[in-house]
Amino acid sequence: MASLDSLIDKAAASETRPVVSVASAADTHVLGAVKMALERNLASFRLFGDKEEIRSVLAKVDPRLLDNVYIEIEDAPDQQMAAKLAVQSVSSGQADVLMKGNLPTATILKEVLNRDYGLRKETILSHVAAFEVPGYERLLFVTDAAMNIAPDLTEKAQIVRNAVQAAHACGISKPIVAPLAAVETVNPAMQPTLDAAALVAMNHRQQIDGCVIDGPLALDNAVSREAAKHKGIEGETAGNADILLVPSIEAGNILYKSLMYFANAKVGAVIQGAKAPVVLTSRSDRMDSKLYSLALAILVSQH
Repeated sequence: MASLDSLIDKAAASETRPVVSVASAADTHVLGAVKMALERNLASFRLFGDKEEIRSVLAKVDPRLLDNVYIEIEDAPDQQMAAKLAVQSVSSGQADVLMKGNLPTATILKEVLNRDYGLRKETILSHVAAFEVPGYERLLFVTDAAMNIAPDLTEKAQIVRNAVQAAHACGISKPIVAPLAAVETVNPAMQPTLDAAALVAMNHRQQIDGCVIDGPLALDNAVSREAAKHKGIEGETAGNADILLVPSIEAGNILYKSLMYFANAKVGAVIQGAKAPVVLTSRSDRMDSKLYSLALAILVSQH
């Protein structure tokens, strides 16, 4: 996969039309992304929230959406109930993907993690972002830039598994995972290098499978074959990373926003580790990012 548009094409090629539940859907940017998704035949939508408010926003986005057969509106009196109903729609099998609308992240995550009807599993939730970076030959996955603050080794192993599942869904059969650190050698004073070495060992022993893990690696050696060669790092994985595992949420957040604002990268992201993928975009995200996130989540739900 070289572009995020190829993800849209792959998701749209499905024989069945997946259903996306949107919690608190009365938002211009969210419904704009819904319109774009419908134009690309990506999914059907169940929109939860104040029915009249949703219809009003739909009319502003495109009046034709009011009569679209692939849109169903479910009335909910407030944000909490909209989140609850949207989550229950997914957990009951009526929908395949959950999408955050105009409500706080904490509100929807509380419902996702509800023990009675939520989407929680034994695994942790983690954020997986797929970037299309100008000048880079393929999609680049970054994890975890949004959910886990300072993951330990056990959590990093699950974060890798979640990201590998997303890469598999996008057609990457054996993704190369690079646990990032400041240096390429194991240093007992630098915990990320110790964790990286342990993850490599877990991969060799098939405790983490479906991928190749090589690290610790600094960012340049993970994504640039030339930089890796200059450092004397050889092998098929050097400079060829598909998945970048960041050591902390700060590092992930900085890398994520640097790619967007300095490299003009396009991005789609999904929350992995629940019973169904969750699209948890920010209000500041562009509509095309919401669309790419939907495509990524749909592929994950079908994998």
